[in-house]
Amino acid sequence: MAEFTLYTQDNAPEAAKPLMEKSVAAFGMLPNLHAVMAEAPTLLEGYQVLHELFQNTSFNAEELTVVWQTINVEHACHYCVPAHSAIAASMKVDQDIVDALVNKTPLADEKLEVLRETTLAMTQNRGVISDEQIEKFFAAGYAQQQLLEIVLGLSQKVMSNYTNHLANTPVDEPFKKFAK
Repeated sequence: MAEFTLYTQDNAPEAAKPLMEKSVAAFGMLPNLHAVMAEAPTLLEGYQVLHELFQNTSFNAEELTVVWQTINVEHACHYCVPAHSAIAASMKVDQDIVDALVNKTPLADEKLEVLRETTLAMTQNRGVISDEQIEKFFAAGYAQQQLLEIVLGLSQKVMSNYTNHLANTPVDEPFKKFAK
């Protein structure tokens, strides 16, 4: 397996340095994912932009967590599952929701469960889902906007999950307590 560099602001490519500063400002630290992505500054920038855009969708904190964690768990991302468990805790998402997502058990809230099922179907089937699943999604109270916003979340997670698979990114110390 190729050894990927965990860049710092001292040794990163010049184009990555302001992006890394942005990461530190947002997270209070430089996440190892961002340190790896610095190798390709356009990847890091794209990831940051998609992360910000996804946080500004119509989804609330619980729904953001459902989409993120459903994808992270399905992709078996050793880094993003604990990282997003920590993010969920910081957003005050109920721990029962996070546990159900990580353990692949149904969510108690029916609307969130439909969001999980729809996100999982989109992830597993590369965006091709049944009319029945779409109708169930709409019947739960979601609309076309949210269906398309899942695509945005999925795009963001493909960037991070795949990077972590390639680089075997070490889990940051603050996220380790959320690893299973």
